[in-house]
Amino acid sequence: MTPDNLVSLAYLGLLGAAIAGWFIVQNRDRLGQIAQQAALWALIFIGVIAAAGLWSDIRDDVVPRQTMIGTQGIEVPQARDGHYYLTLDINGTPIDFVVDTGATDMVLGREDARRAGIDPEALNYLGSAVTANGTVRTARVTLDSVALGAIEDEGLSAVVTDGDLAGSLLGMGYLRLFGRIEIEGGKLILTR
Repeated sequence: MTPDNLVSLAYLGLLGAAIAGWFIVQNRDRLGQIAQQAALWALIFIGVIAAAGLWSDIRDDVVPRQTMIGTQGIEVPQARDGHYYLTLDINGTPIDFVVDTGATDMVLGREDARRAGIDPEALNYLGSAVTANGTVRTARVTLDSVALGAIEDEGLSAVVTDGDLAGSLLGMGYLRLFGRIEIEGGKLILTR
């Protein structure tokens, strides 16, 4: 510490002691109650600091995230509902997908398609798909870019559905681009 820092520290210490002394003199008849309140505030302060310091660990347990393995692989933890969720950049926009090995194609819901720069109202819904909610019309589209972390593809085919799809589905049309798909220890591992 430099001499200037020591002087500043001594000044702050004296100022703090003067304020604490004044506070004690003014509240000498309620010192027990004030000590309890001070202890409570100190515990709250310590709890907030601990939560802020541990937030990254807490977040990973509550909301697991996908992580890259090298440059050609990704590891996805199983969510609490038993599904695997991936976030892909579609035409430069992050879109959340549910991994669905029962789906043939990459399926975009109307809102996700709109966010990725595709106008669902301008599409020709010439195809159809059978879903758990019945048959829905689909329109085939070509995506300019699809990125999963460092893994990037261009010109991939997908379908946009006009049905009530809450999110988007990542089907085998995309998953088959990976040389290896494993589920082990509650994690989906995709490797090119």
